[in-house]
Amino acid sequence: MLDWLKNINKEHPEFWKNYTSKFDKKSNRYVSLSVETTGLNPNKDVILSFGAIAVVNDTILIGDTFEIAIPQYKYLHDNGITNDFLLESAQPKLAEPAAIEAFINYIGNATLVGHRIHFDVAMINEALEKLACGRLKNEALDIEIMYKKLHDIGDKNFSLDELGTLFKIPKTERISTTDDAFTIALLFLKLKSRLKLQ
Repeated sequence: MLDWLKNINKEHPEFWKNYTSKFDKKSNRYVSLSVETTGLNPNKDVILSFGAIAVVNDTILIGDTFEIAIPQYKYLHDNGITNDFLLESAQPKLAEPAAIEAFINYIGNATLVGHRIHFDVAMINEALEKLACGRLKNEALDIEIMYKKLHDIGDKNFSLDELGTLFKIPKTERISTTDDAFTIALLFLKLKSRLKLQ
């Protein structure tokens, strides 16, 4: 509740100062985001990879993507989990501090779009806390909530695969978080249009 108090007299890293300076004006850029994690507890789990793709003026910008894998050696070692899948991944790899900084530089003041985005934001905020930064300032939109609003559904949840099937989006092999980010971007544009959002 009083998280802002912890950060009031803190000297923030330069990349964070640059990031926070961008919010005096609204961006027309959306960033469709997928985050792979070791579990569902932001307090003890860690981020393994990011996949993101920009959407501007209702167009998915294939050339404006972000993809990073984070080899979390200590976490994986301490919990007896193998990290072979990360080592074999073709994704670029960075240590967590550098990956978080690169991600923050990439998103800027864009509106974040995701599937159950509140969890992704919570995981990113935990990683930012380790770097003596504040919390994300970006607006966030959740495609699952958008779908429920469109159809006035309250108590049912929908996986990304289910939403893709409902909108007849061809399934990918989903071998990376960027594949999921692309699917999220497609769903976002369909939902944005049907909800008549600007």
